[in-house]
Amino acid sequence: MKLESAAFDAGGVIPDAFSHYAANRTPPLEFSEVPDGTRSLALIMDDPDAPKGLFTHWIVFNIDPHSDGFQENDVPRDVRLGTTSWGEVGYGGPRPPDREHRYFFHLYALDERLNLPYGAVRDDVERAMQGHILAQADLMGRFSPPIA
Repeated sequence: MKLESAAFDAGGVIPDAFSHYAANRTPPLEFSEVPDGTRSLALIMDDPDAPKGLFTHWIVFNIDPHSDGFQENDVPRDVRLGTTSWGEVGYGGPRPPDREHRYFFHLYALDERLNLPYGAVRDDVERAMQGHILAQADLMGRFSPPIA
């Protein structure tokens, strides 16, 4: 399975428009080579470099397995969104307080849809995915705070 973005290369810099400092737009993402038997996809974006530990920026689950991804700032209406570490439902773009951070997008192919409500927290999503992950793809981008 593959996860790519037309907005930035793997390991590259995430453009400002996708940050919490600017427009906070969701980046375009392309999904490919999803394995047979996949019933849904889940996406989690996080920052392992946050000062207080792993920070979750975006949770999307029950994505149609036939989807080829998301267009910029356009997440399908038929998915479920989870709650970020900010306590908000939906996307919260990069906003490192101190230095360059790495942002990981994790895409999971699942053999079932997750029976979780809109606004589910990461622990519940990960618990529900246990034993149901068929494949995983990751994409990492970097972002630094604007220079004052």
